[in-house]
Amino acid sequence: MTTVSDGVPGPAVLGAPLVPTDDGPPDATSTPPAAPPRRRRRRLRLWLPLGVIAAYLVAGVIGPLIARYDPIATSVADRLLPPGSRMSDGGLALLGTDQVGRDLLPQIMQGARISLLVGAATLLLAGTVGAALGILCGYLGGVVDATVMRLADIQLAFPSILLAVFVAGVLGSSVTNVVLTLSITTWPIFARVARAQTMATRSRDFANAARTLGAGPWHVVRHCVLPAVASPLLVIATVQLGFVIVAEASLSFLSLGIPAGTPSWGTTIANGRDYLASAWWIATLPGLVLAVFVVCVGVLGDELRDRSDPNLSTR
Repeated sequence: MTTVSDGVPGPAVLGAPLVPTDDGPPDATSTPPAAPPRRRRRRLRLWLPLGVIAAYLVAGVIGPLIARYDPIATSVADRLLPPGSRMSDGGLALLGTDQVGRDLLPQIMQGARISLLVGAATLLLAGTVGAALGILCGYLGGVVDATVMRLADIQLAFPSILLAVFVAGVLGSSVTNVVLTLSITTWPIFARVARAQTMATRSRDFANAARTLGAGPWHVVRHCVLPAVASPLLVIATVQLGFVIVAEASLSFLSLGIPAGTPSWGTTIANGRDYLASAWWIATLPGLVLAVFVVCVGVLGDELRDRSDPNLSTR
């Protein structure tokens, strides 16, 4: 007969009681373990700003179709009404009215459309030009790299907002000129990121293998460099979107950006700077809308950067 010694079970003995062990399959009725708090926070950091940005996009696209805004309309009876007041035509001014009796809510919705349009167009133009120049400099090197990068260094030596004010003062006030102005001040960032990623990718084994097999420069750039550059540029574009919209609002606040007849967040805030003591909502509410959007874009950009960089500990 085999006995059990030193706490180590031996072969089963006839008639001996069975001792339950922990090696069996889990109970089907047991609840699955909850997600770690760190993972839940990361999901919240991703989906909460995405939801807020999506709400801004919907408000900018659909809002002006629902709440009409006339930039030249005035109503003396509805001047400086606080939020939640009834207007003379029976409508409800949820966010109040400005100094000439215009409802602030349609202005903010229309301003969201203009500001997001300027931001998207600026990133598209600056990202395309900057990425093309960065890939060209990083792949070719030599005189082209030295010339373009020194030009970028000279431009980055100046404060971007001062350079934007100077260019906007020369070009004048219009939506197209604002896009051109902000693109001129933003392209070096995309160029530097694309150049660094291109220089790191062109010497990798798969790029060398493609050249060994007879692939030309355009094939290597299209199939090896562009996939590696796309992810960092997407993260940079997400981060820069908030800065571009703040710069557009700053130019409009200084009457150098969007024309006065076209509503934007910057022009709406500028309209209320003389009424901060008596009608705080004219400048404060658009400012809060702008601040929430910029914070959400910044959080989203940080999360995308963490997810795309395997060297960060938060991945």
